[in-house]
Parts: sequence; C-alpha cells; structure tokens
Amino acid sequence: MRIERLGDVAHVEISGIDKKTKDGESSVRLCNFTDVYYNWAITKNMYDGFMKASASDGDIDSFTLCKGQVAITKDSETRDDIGVATYIADDFDDVVLGYHCALITPKEGIPEEKRVYGKYLNALLHTKYAQKYFSNNATGSGQRYTLSKDTIEDMPINIPSFKEQKRIGDYLSDIDHKIELNNIVNDELERMAKQIYDYWFVQFDFPNEEGKPYKSSGGKMVWNETLKREIPDGWSEAPLSSISSVENGATPSTLEEDNYGGNIGWITPKDLSNKGAKFFAKGERSITQKGYDSCGTTLLPAGSILMSSRAPIGLVAIASDEVCTNQGFKNIVPNEINDRFFLFYYIKKYMPFIEAMGNGTTFKEVSKDSLLSFPIMKVNNTNVYRKWVQIAKNIFEKQKKLEMETDELQSLRDYLLPLLMNGQITIKD
Repeated sequence: MRIERLGDVAHVEISGIDKKTKDGESSVRLCNFTDVYYNWAITKNMYDGFMKASASDGDIDSFTLCKGQVAITKDSETRDDIGVATYIADDFDDVVLGYHCALITPKEGIPEEKRVYGKYLNALLHTKYAQKYFSNNATGSGQRYTLSKDTIEDMPINIPSFKEQKRIGDYLSDIDHKIELNNIVNDELERMAKQIYDYWFVQFDFPNEEGKPYKSSGGKMVWNETLKREIPDGWSEAPLSSISSVENGATPSTLEEDNYGGNIGWITPKDLSNKGAKFFAKGERSITQKGYDSCGTTLLPAGSILMSSRAPIGLVAIASDEVCTNQGFKNIVPNEINDRFFLFYYIKKYMPFIEAMGNGTTFKEVSKDSLLSFPIMKVNNTNVYRKWVQIAKNIFEKQKKLEMETDELQSLRDYLLPLLMNGQITIKD
C-alpha cells in the first residue's frame, strides 16, 4: 500500500455555482450541499430532485458531473459537516455541482500504481481518518468552517493496488446500490399509498356499492361547517381526542452521561430530518432507564404517530417499536391501531392548518390541547374504511421491511468500511 498526496492523483476544483437563475447563463440542475451530504452516491434516479438554476459556460465545463468523480462538502457551520463525500455514479448532461462543495476527479494517464479509483476514494473519504483530517485542517471559528483547495489536495491517502481498490470500491458500491433500489421501491409504494388516500379521502372517489368512483358518479355530498368543505353524506367530524391521545416527549439531562447509551429508543426532530424514513425504532442516540426515569418523556407503543411540534413543525413518522421522543414532539397514540394508516396521511395532508395553531415568540409550537381539539374527518362507511386499512397495511408492512433491510445494509457497510480500508479483511475475486 502506497501513501500519495490527493492532489497528485486527482484534480480538485472548488465550485462557486449558486442557486440563482441569471440572465445570459444556461439552465442547469444543481447538485447542492444537501444532495452531497445525505447520499453515498449520486445517480440518475435522483435527477428530478435536483433544483433548477443557471451557470456560465465555463462553470458547466468545469463542474458537470461525470461518472467516477467524487464530490465533498467544503463549508459548514460545524466541523463535522465538512469533508462529507459522495460518489458520482452516472454521467449527467446538465447537472452541475453547487457551491459549498468541491469536485474531485481522479487523474488519468498516470502510472497505474498511482491511480485512484473513484469508488475507492469515496469509501476512503467516509472513514474516520478522513473525517478527522478535514476537521483538524479546516479554517474558521465559531460561525463557519471551510476547506481550502490546498488543504484538500494535501491530504495523504493510502492507495493499494488499483485491482484491490476496485474490489473494495465495487463491493461497497454494490451494497449502496441495493440500498438505493430499496429506497426507489419504498418511494413508489409511498406514492401509491398517498395517491389512493387522496383519491378516496380528498377527492372522495372511493368505490361506491357498484364499484364506481363515489363523487364522480353523483354520490351525495354535504357541507360540513367544522371542516369547511363538502364531505360524503353520512360522514362527520370529531376532535382528535375522540380517537387518540397525545403524549409529550422530554430530554434527559445531557450533563449526566449515564442518561444516554441505553436500549430505549429516543427520537429527535433531527433524526426525522436526517434519515427521511417513515418508520423509527431508534434515533441517533438512545437513553437508559435512568435517563427515561429522570424526565417526563413517555414510552410510546408501536404504531404511534410521531409529529414534530416545534423547530420545525410538521415532520411526521411512525413508531415501528416502543420509542420515546424529546420535547420537540407531540405524539399521537391512536385508540385503535388500524387508525394509524388514516391518521398518518390525514395529519400530513392538513399540516398547514396544524402549523397555523402554533404559538410562540422565539419559535412557534403546537400545544397538546390544540392538537387534541383538531377536527378529524370520520369515514362513516365501514366497507370503505376496511378496504383502505387492508391496502395501507400491506403497503406499510412492505415499506417497513425494506427500511429494516436498508438499516441492516447501512450497518454492514459502516462495519466493513474501516476493516476493508485498513486491510484487516480482503475481498476475493
């Protein structure tokens, strides 16, 4: 294994392309800081999620994403958020790397023993060694930290043979590819579930007794003054308190180390923001029984709906096991477990109205009493509701299984990464 200076085996360029659309520039899609930060790899499947912007011809030539490159974050408010890497897995025609990021392109036309493989480099930059190097060598204090081009180029990296790099990089990328496929399937399942919910309970075109769409086929609609809209005849509304309870969360003292690291799942809004999953059995941190007993948080049963109620309001997920949360949540515990399917989408659909109930000067917060009084539409049609529950239950169970598999794959990748990079284990052809 050789030690090389990163700048000797790869080109490093700092992007300055911002999020604005300017006259005289060409339209592009922007792969920005968050895209780099949250993904092991950038693929064509992510194209529609890239924001629209513009760039000069020179910037397009320099920063259009090409297969084999690696991008890293280079500026942030905290040291831990810089030097986070992602692999560019596909060629793009009009996707460029945005500012606060650097683009690293392995050099070609140099001796093979000095070449670096993009997938291997991406894996190497995910190691604790790389994170420590970037953290220690970042400039700035307090407000913002940054990595200069020279700092990135001066990073010493271990390079095994190109053949070994390829084995390691491809193996870890295969794991990530499976994770991406799981996410694609889960996204499609979520699209289907939401579409059915909207079709049945927003447009009210659920199947009538003849199997035809209710409202479009002339089903009777009546005005509901509380909901301020027409709903199917015979349906009604009731406060959330009639079908569920609402439980607060709390945070054990962070000054007591033995409050944390136990086996009780504890969720924060940051967990929901970072992971973007639907189901949660644990967060980034867990708490001990001592920590649980020391604060006013509540152990929630599986199937509870976790809703962030401040900073920000509106992140929603489902507890897949018993968990508790910090004080940034108002958690909805349905009286009937099957009501979670309807409530999950109802709460998400009408989140703007829930947000409007928030009060506070520093930041808005939705109170427990306000949420308990929030009106919920009652689907007074047993057949329709039963069909919805069965459809949603099947989808939720498939999604939960895929998310669990993804968590296991991510844990495997994180476990193997240092062992492979240190040569403690090898991959056979």
